[in-house]
Amino acid sequence: MIDPDADRPVYKQLVDLVHEQIERGRLGPDQRLPAESDYVEMHGISRDSERRAMGVLRAEGLIVTTNRGSRVRAGRQRSVVQIGDCDVVTARMPSEPERRQLGVKEGVPIFVVERSGGERELLPGDRTEIRGESFGG
Repeated sequence: MIDPDADRPVYKQLVDLVHEQIERGRLGPDQRLPAESDYVEMHGISRDSERRAMGVLRAEGLIVTTNRGSRVRAGRQRSVVQIGDCDVVTARMPSEPERRQLGVKEGVPIFVVERSGGERELLPGDRTEIRGESFGG
């Protein structure tokens, strides 16, 4: 339920609501979200608030939007990448060429693995699992 009188902005409340629906399985992978007008009518919020919420969800990589509406991002098979004690892993948002190279959608971060031998790997954050002693693996 969205409360327009709450301290939390309504667009953030809508983000929380969609997060909860995805986590509980009410919105599954590749399932279409309600239309903008449906959210506006169901929750009594402005179109601007709905658009801001969808922008946050896209930036988080939870949804994708096309001219046919917004859908929950489909899950992908994860690859397991082993790292050693001296390897360093950081996460960041990719540049546009990196997004194209790795095939990641807008809002999906990448892992940068700096190997102890000087090698550098870029890995898509939405389908990579990092394992090693430093991560309890």
